[in-house]
Amino acid sequence: MANRLQQTISLQTKISPQQIQMIKLLELPTMQLEERIKREIEENIVLEEDVDTAAQTEEGELPEKISVEEYIGKEDDTPAYKARINNISKDDKQRPVYITEGHSLGESLIEQLRFRSLDDVEMVVAAYIVGSIDDDGYLRRDITSLSDDLAFTRGLEVSTEEIERVLAIVQELEPAGIGARSLQECLMLQMRRHTLDTPTKQLAKKILANHFEAFAKKHYEKLMARLGVGEDEFREAIEYIRSLSPKPGNLYTDTGIDAVPYVTPDFILDNTDGSMRLSLNTSGIPEVRISRRYRDMMRDMVAPDGTVKAEDREAVQFVKSKIDSAKWFISAIKQRHDTLMRTMQTILDFQREYFQDGDKSKLKPMILKDIADRTELDVSTISRVVNSKYIQTSFGIILLKSLFSEGMQTVSGEEVSSHEIKTILAECIAGEDKRHPLTDENLMDILNDKGYRIARRTVAKYREMLDIPVARMRKQI
Repeated sequence: MANRLQQTISLQTKISPQQIQMIKLLELPTMQLEERIKREIEENIVLEEDVDTAAQTEEGELPEKISVEEYIGKEDDTPAYKARINNISKDDKQRPVYITEGHSLGESLIEQLRFRSLDDVEMVVAAYIVGSIDDDGYLRRDITSLSDDLAFTRGLEVSTEEIERVLAIVQELEPAGIGARSLQECLMLQMRRHTLDTPTKQLAKKILANHFEAFAKKHYEKLMARLGVGEDEFREAIEYIRSLSPKPGNLYTDTGIDAVPYVTPDFILDNTDGSMRLSLNTSGIPEVRISRRYRDMMRDMVAPDGTVKAEDREAVQFVKSKIDSAKWFISAIKQRHDTLMRTMQTILDFQREYFQDGDKSKLKPMILKDIADRTELDVSTISRVVNSKYIQTSFGIILLKSLFSEGMQTVSGEEVSSHEIKTILAECIAGEDKRHPLTDENLMDILNDKGYRIARRTVAKYREMLDIPVARMRKQI
């Protein structure tokens, strides 16, 4: 067969590395953006943090012949992507309060073990058990797995009986209930620390020891009949059980950094005088500019006619590539600012009634496509903007994703938000008779009577989203 050349035309879409970086910058919340900018400053030698406020220079392309006029003929290259004017000195800025990190739960348990008379092997086993306890204070792994792990990782042949014995020592530590393998064992461990000197406590122990499954399922009538006790006596026993902690690990105050979740809002909404003013929170984000030192360096290496000596050409090309990268990064930060503000302003205009006072019943049905159509941006871009972003308002800090909800039509044809349905569900459940809590069918009937066309499985879905248990688990006596 003869070889022949054939020319074909095809259309392909490729994302450049710069576009990928822009997408990643768009996804970053405020805290991570600060870290990203600082990392870029470390990696790009021509970038530096600007401590003074200055105007940003316009971008320009280097011609084919090496000329750096736009780099060396301007003053400070400082971006103007801050949302608020920085008219205060550096010393006036609010500084964070650093909290001294305390002992973790594991460190506290190890410290308590040192006061026990344990030999070296027992201490290793106890430390391994403590390391397997989760944040709630439970030992989720079975004894056989612990024995195998000790054999493989530590080279210790320890029987399951020996591990059980050491586990019993760990379970004697504070807080009470630590190291339990089930909720029943956790409550029983706490009850052992108490003196069962009243009929109420003795009844509570009998319920936990012999009828825990029925108690967990709230089969109270069957339990009262089986135990032969009255309603008042049974109620007191239940209240005593509820006073015990189901998660003893949470009782330990961990002052470590991970114990206290901090949310830094990405947007700030000022509504003090009735007019809404939206701004981007950039208080912790450093401003960057191209270093004057490298502009001066290129000025020295470039002749007045724009030519460069042969020995300086490689250095000039290197600095040029870094400056191009720095100018793109500054431009990407500016574009991120514009996209975020454009999207958030559209959301604010769409949900203006809600942002007046924070009443969730005023939230309109809104999906990503609604904002994408109004901003003329892609749905994926809107999704990246609202992902993990928060807005600070006069009524609290709001997660942007929580503002989006599907619409539902009423009998009259009016479209309402699912937030309104959830609010009514929460109010109905809060005002129900706890002896006879409302089932999902009852809640469906109530909503249908109010004009909301909704199915029982939709009621169940919204109830679960509100973290409300089923009717049987809400029952009280």
